[in-house]
Amino acid sequence: MTEPSPSFHLLPGAPHSPVVLHVPHSSRVVPAEVRGGITLDDAALERELDHMTDSHTAEIAAGAAALVPEATPWRFVNRLSRLVVDPERFPDEREEMLAVGMGAVYTGTSHRGELRAGDFDGRPLVERYFQPYAEAMTQAVGERLDAVGRAVVIDVHSYPTETLPYELHGTGPRPPVCLGTDPFHTPAGLLAHAEEAFAGFGGTGIDSPFAGTYVPLRYYGKDPRVSALMIEIRRDVYMTEPGGPAGPGLDTLAEALAHLVEKV
Repeated sequence: MTEPSPSFHLLPGAPHSPVVLHVPHSSRVVPAEVRGGITLDDAALERELDHMTDSHTAEIAAGAAALVPEATPWRFVNRLSRLVVDPERFPDEREEMLAVGMGAVYTGTSHRGELRAGDFDGRPLVERYFQPYAEAMTQAVGERLDAVGRAVVIDVHSYPTETLPYELHGTGPRPPVCLGTDPFHTPAGLLAHAEEAFAGFGGTGIDSPFAGTYVPLRYYGKDPRVSALMIEIRRDVYMTEPGGPAGPGLDTLAEALAHLVEKV
């Protein structure tokens, strides 16, 4: 099992569980050595964290895990803000995300402002934070394959009710729960279970406003034993926006996620 790291943590689940709840964007922590490369003042950085943090998603995942003691999922949780590195990007992220400064190391803000200088060299951050994270997540999935013969990666995210300027595909539907899919790694049965689990929130949608899901590169497009789904929860369902406290919807979401875990 992966040892705890200052930047991520694999919390153990049931030995027979194939499920890894992946929580990459829930933290607001920006270490001092990283803060020095960010051009925003303290107040502006806090506002940016309000907009870009998937607040309380680690709590939703933890609540779900506690509700299924016989089939506890494993949880891989990022302890640092996505403003340090975004572990769900690729170091050579496609041009459309780089165009808005949202590659593995962000240079732009949610409102198309400057987060880091245009000539900022993000390679040291990739080496220090991104690569170890990717390796540990790959190992976590590999351990589920070795132990159970399959792995189910469920990404736990949230998104704002109102479109932010950085969103490249923000004109489509913004349902209470968006389910992000992959044509290779999201089987129909997994998607159907998620639609049923989250049906009580006023509707689910597929791949809008955010599409796709996370699979470690070692397995991506190669190993059908790894299935994956992204859960994107619209923030007004469970919290005060932007960056405010959670409400009663959090517990209901944890129950729905636990139901999904039990089904898969």
